[in-house]
Amino acid sequence: MTDSPDRPRRFDLVVFDWDGTLFDSTALIVHSIQAACRDLGLPVPDDERASWVIGLSLRSAMEHAVPSITQEQIPQMVDRYRFHYLARQHDLTLFPGVLEMLHALKKRHHWLAVATGKSRAGLDEALHTVELKGLFDGTRTADETRSKPDPLMLNELMRQFGVDPDRTLMIGDTTHDLQLAANAGTPSIAVAYGAHPSSEFATHSPLIVAHGVGELAAWLEQHA
Repeated sequence: MTDSPDRPRRFDLVVFDWDGTLFDSTALIVHSIQAACRDLGLPVPDDERASWVIGLSLRSAMEHAVPSITQEQIPQMVDRYRFHYLARQHDLTLFPGVLEMLHALKKRHHWLAVATGKSRAGLDEALHTVELKGLFDGTRTADETRSKPDPLMLNELMRQFGVDPDRTLMIGDTTHDLQLAANAGTPSIAVAYGAHPSSEFATHSPLIVAHGVGELAAWLEQHA
């Protein structure tokens, strides 16, 4: 994956969502939200509603997943969610093919970044694995900036690297990711193997909807 005179690099900065885009964690997030609701005697959202909130900050996610939740109950809900998620997080893995895709982008001298609804502590723990060390040049999490789809985290990353919106690509598995890109004025790619169904993506006009990591990697090889 090298630059050539007939196809110069289109994007300098490639920004990935984490859960459901690089990391196969959708099912665990849904389970953890539902289990936290049961612990607190709150209405338990179905899989569709629980998966829709993936990518938001934890507070925003709980407010959307459980509309009847009170502000006083949210900290308890977040604590119980983290309990159930952390109990099984070490069983999670990157989607097959993700590492190879990231290394190919690095070889072509793209800056790589993560914009995620995870907490800083949660993302840092995932990034401390040997296989991921040094791959990402920048990261933003929902607890240190604003939650998606507010464009702040993407704007901060673009400022960090001095990259214009048209030279930045946002890749994610939810409409929150695509709206984040739209709000920041950047192109986007949707992946249909994560939290949101591909039927929801059309109105956000992603460059493509990738149905697997292999399809995403092939598009990036040819067009990024």
